[in-house]
Amino acid sequence: MSDSVLATSLCGIALKNPVLAASGTFGYGLEFEKIVRLDDLGGIVVKGLSREEIKGNPEPRLWEAYGGMMNAVGLQNVGVRAFVATKLPALRRYQTPIFANVFGYAIEDYVEVVRVLEDAEGIAGYELNVSCPNTKKGGIAFAADPSMLAEVVAAVRAVAKRPLMVKLSPNVNSIAPFARASEESGADAVSLINTLVGLAVDVRTRKPRIANGYGGLSGPAVKPVALRMVHEAAKAVKIPVVGLGGISSGEDAAEFLIAGATAVEVGTATFFDPTAPVRIAKELGSLCREEGLSNVSALRGTIQMP
Repeated sequence: MSDSVLATSLCGIALKNPVLAASGTFGYGLEFEKIVRLDDLGGIVVKGLSREEIKGNPEPRLWEAYGGMMNAVGLQNVGVRAFVATKLPALRRYQTPIFANVFGYAIEDYVEVVRVLEDAEGIAGYELNVSCPNTKKGGIAFAADPSMLAEVVAAVRAVAKRPLMVKLSPNVNSIAPFARASEESGADAVSLINTLVGLAVDVRTRKPRIANGYGGLSGPAVKPVALRMVHEAAKAVKIPVVGLGGISSGEDAAEFLIAGATAVEVGTATFFDPTAPVRIAKELGSLCREEGLSNVSALRGTIQMP
């Protein structure tokens, strides 16, 4: 699917459209190649990669919440070296830009994962998941302290030659300081929001619905929060903002662009419709033509606040 009205770019990377498949919801992309034409996607953000393989949390680790979904998968992945050896060669068959989501529990983890990826071909850029607990500083998430966030972004920036995007957490009082800390430390873009921390309870057993206890809430229920934070981040920084959180239609995507986003990521919607990112891009293109726009970028930042 090639539609000139949707053509755009992110951090200098040409995108067929501004709709990417979000990390953690689209596997490594290859799992969907018989269902979705991967070359029709604006981009794929693969599931988070760590230094070593991670098996993930015990089950149950998903729960359908009212207006969304909760998860505590536990960042299950094959590890960065296995990804480079077994997943990336197949992904190189496609023209769609591949963004590697990276996480760790210490700054050295992030740096080592990116070092391995820097030697590999077929990756357009990185997205840092900074919502992980820093095990060297009492378990506080990197995303919860602007100074800690700045440290990890600067350390990765020192080794990363490709564009660097930082995925911010909504579980903070104000998103602007974190967006600015990312920009000042060398990030080329920020993406938001990651999931909101929540809890679901079984009234009969008196136990959490998810084995791990708390989980991350995503889906339509979080969209108003995500839109507000995207708008605040876009006002705070000059680098591109990528919006995500409850996007399930072309109009949803347009709302994020109007709020200031350059592109969007689609996550939870793929659980009930694996073709959602492609469908949403088509709907967005139709909306642009209905509005008489020659290019989707004309929507960006056009919100008229009181």
